[in-house]
Amino acid sequence: MTTGYLYHELFGWHDTGTNAGLAPSDPAAGLQPFVHFENAETKRRLHELIVVSGLIDKLERIRPVSATEEQILRVHTPEYLERIKAESALPKGGDAGDGLSPFGRGGYEIAALAAGGVITAVEAVLNGTVDNAYALVRPPGHHAVASSGMGFCIFGNLAIAAKHAREALGVGRIAILDWDVHHGNGTQSVFYDDPDVLTVSLHQDNVFPPNSGAALERGEGEGSGYALNVPLPPGTGDQGYLYAMDSVVVPALRRFRPEIILVASGFDASAMDPLSRQMVTSTGYREMTRRLMDVAEEVCGGRIAVSHEGGYSPVYVPFCGLAVMETLSGQPAFGDPVLPIVSGFAGHDLQAHQKQVIDEVAGFVADIA
Repeated sequence: MTTGYLYHELFGWHDTGTNAGLAPSDPAAGLQPFVHFENAETKRRLHELIVVSGLIDKLERIRPVSATEEQILRVHTPEYLERIKAESALPKGGDAGDGLSPFGRGGYEIAALAAGGVITAVEAVLNGTVDNAYALVRPPGHHAVASSGMGFCIFGNLAIAAKHAREALGVGRIAILDWDVHHGNGTQSVFYDDPDVLTVSLHQDNVFPPNSGAALERGEGEGSGYALNVPLPPGTGDQGYLYAMDSVVVPALRRFRPEIILVASGFDASAMDPLSRQMVTSTGYREMTRRLMDVAEEVCGGRIAVSHEGGYSPVYVPFCGLAVMETLSGQPAFGDPVLPIVSGFAGHDLQAHQKQVIDEVAGFVADIA
């Protein structure tokens, strides 16, 4: 098993400023300058743990190449692209669109490198250079829609890579699994009427964006039935997520039979994340990855390309990410010193109200042709 790994130090230089967590600082409102939740630490610390654990020596390094304007414009409008370029050239940068997604000078170039990095990882899997790949990119992308960024995202990294695979590389069917705790609304919007791209989002119910990701959002037109949303109740732990994998994700992938599986990998469903209320541990992420690899081996020759998304606990994101990458590469576990604490929290067992939500969505899988 050969696993590709893509990271560039410039991803740590994406500047989100001194916001008061989310909103811009405002002394009159009592909002003290602090650090934006989407800062470099979680991803930098994950990369450094990959190095310190020795896993880096078992991975095939992939060098990112910046996305071209043509590639970005397969997803985004020309007006939006030009605005991001113009604001990126300003001394203090700009915002992707919702007032919560700042970027500093040079933000366009780093965002284009992130989108291009995911393209590069997908190409490496499709051309057989590696069996699977993990792109540790920043800024994230799964909330960005055609005409605007939002939720800390500038360009739709996975959507751009999927469009490239379809239109430039001739790939037919693509499945996109999003296990970030927030609904993958941007990715879903790009392919909402496309029956050749299956989008599946496991997310906390109505956490972000507001009123997005309901179970009845199932696609439209020819794409009806090819969007699956599992809005998990707050407090869902390892067993709830694994039940969703077993009841919805794996059966959907078996019916759809994609040529490659793309994953939006956020670690904000972890038990220590400040922006959600879920309970997943590194063991949960490890087991979700194992299930995904097993079904990928059945349906698409094991081809999986992963794009890093959210996750805002500098302490725990590195161990959750390492668990995923160890599983992808078949390497032994380095260890998770936080696991004895988070695995001891109450609520990891599947609860009746969680099962009810998952079972409702499982009933939609039969509509996939």
